[in-house]
Amino acid sequence: MEYRRLGKSSLIVSAMGLGCMGMSQSYGTPDDAESMATIHHAIDEGVTFLDTADMYGVGVNEQLVGRAIAQRRNEVIVATKFGNVRQADGSLTVNGRPEYVQQACEASLRRLKIPAIDLYYQHRVDPNVPIEETIGAMARLVEQGKVRYLGMSEAGAKTIRRASAVHPIAALQNEYSLWTRDPEEEILAVCRELGIGFVSYSPLGRGMLTGQIKDNEFGENDFRRISPRFQGKNFQQNLKLVERVEQMAREKGCTSAQLALAWVLAQGQDVVPIPGTKRRKYLEEDLGALPVRLSASDLVRLDELAPRGVAAGLRYPEVHMKRVGI
Repeated sequence: MEYRRLGKSSLIVSAMGLGCMGMSQSYGTPDDAESMATIHHAIDEGVTFLDTADMYGVGVNEQLVGRAIAQRRNEVIVATKFGNVRQADGSLTVNGRPEYVQQACEASLRRLKIPAIDLYYQHRVDPNVPIEETIGAMARLVEQGKVRYLGMSEAGAKTIRRASAVHPIAALQNEYSLWTRDPEEEILAVCRELGIGFVSYSPLGRGMLTGQIKDNEFGENDFRRISPRFQGKNFQQNLKLVERVEQMAREKGCTSAQLALAWVLAQGQDVVPIPGTKRRKYLEEDLGALPVRLSASDLVRLDELAPRGVAAGLRYPEVHMKRVGI
């Protein structure tokens, strides 16, 4: 395993983390036994960076992660998030009020059964609360010893700057992959200027870049049923991108998933992808990206195969897109 420092913080994590969301929601039926085994196998393989959130399965995912690390707490960096709140009717709201920050953190600590969270993210920026107030409340958690480092997710450049003026931000988490290169327009540069590490979620395009998805018939509990990139003509166009990636992967002697992850890893020592899976076989495939080395010409070719804006369709339904980049 390789290890990377998140920005200018002292937080060092495995070069590839493990996204745990899909173990409890969004991608089919949960399988707790296999998910637990996957987390244990990841740790055995040197993965130290586990990512969850209080809204994943409405607390269920944090509980799962807590059980999995109960005997191995000192081997992992636990990252979780607050701010997205699922209402009784299933809709989402965002809450960044200082009093809620404290309540959410304490609830996460109880579910995870740990004394402190290593990296605590604001999951989405609350447009109705000044970022200084939210980050100020998060900073107090650090003072209380309940959180070690602070992070943000899907925040806009101006908000990141304002947040950093209140307290150091160790990491920004954004969607980033061969088919979602939006952070290259401004966010990556801001992170590097401010010394903030960059954590890439959905580095495999919600499974699309694995080459395993050939049709868009998804189960009832699968997020991709409502994702614009997996609908109609968008899906057909995006399949063509995947076919180009698959062809290059064959030439490199790796899988398309490994090529896609190797590309993210090659974007800088300050970039850490957290592919999500609940199955050990896919974890093994993902970790196989670590030894894949891309030459300068390989990177140029991938830029040509998957330029910025190549994916057809929004990455979230329009209502969810309104919550990013604030």
